[in-house]
Amino acid sequence: MSGAKPRGRGIKDIAPDRLARLNAGTAEAATLTECLAVDFAILLRNALPEIGTDALAEMERGAATGISGRMSLAARLIRRELGDTALDRLGRHQSDTARGWACFMIGAASMPLRDRLAAIRPYADDRHFGVREWSWMAVRPHLVADLEGAIAILADWTAAPSERIRRFASEAIRPRGVWCPHIAALKAEPQPGLAILEPLRADPSGYVQDSVGNWLNDAGKDHPDWVQALCARWSAESPTPATARICKRALRSIPPAFQH
Repeated sequence: MSGAKPRGRGIKDIAPDRLARLNAGTAEAATLTECLAVDFAILLRNALPEIGTDALAEMERGAATGISGRMSLAARLIRRELGDTALDRLGRHQSDTARGWACFMIGAASMPLRDRLAAIRPYADDRHFGVREWSWMAVRPHLVADLEGAIAILADWTAAPSERIRRFASEAIRPRGVWCPHIAALKAEPQPGLAILEPLRADPSGYVQDSVGNWLNDAGKDHPDWVQALCARWSAESPTPATARICKRALRSIPPAFQH
């Protein structure tokens, strides 16, 4: 999770009563380590007591898979057993993991891209760092499938009052991203991303600045000259501390000797 809280100590260091509350769904994870420590089968039983034993058994068997795979599996099992009627309950749940399952249910549903992004928007603006990460990961495959349409919609999000929504617009289509497949089209040709990046080049939020800088750092792995030229233009046209911070982050993987 690119915007996740620090891991902190190991899972074995989490106090038993704290872990019990996470699994009961009565507490939100405070760190990435706590996110990873949640037993999905136990939480699923506590959050949705009516779910079938077969689904719980499948969830237990999936415990060895990666966290993203477990999130997708939980969403599929919930939709199979309960349909989309569980979505509202999960969306209002105290557990950040349960709200993350709602994100992946939206990702798995059949709906037009604009409706999907409208449905995921509240989760992109969630109070919890983990839910905000799950929100873009859950819908990213659909953004990639219609990249032109996604960029057109997300460009409007860059004017949102919430820094979380503005950050989603950038983070959701990072060319390389974190914990997700790369976007080949933007690795080959990053220019279409400017419809989102340009309005954010002097964003006052450090949260947004980090995402824009990371986006350009991704692009710089394949197109260093393009990123350097863009940062030079931005620095001239927008000589602000925000833009300077973005450009510093964007250029961090390009050795100074190769910067011009």
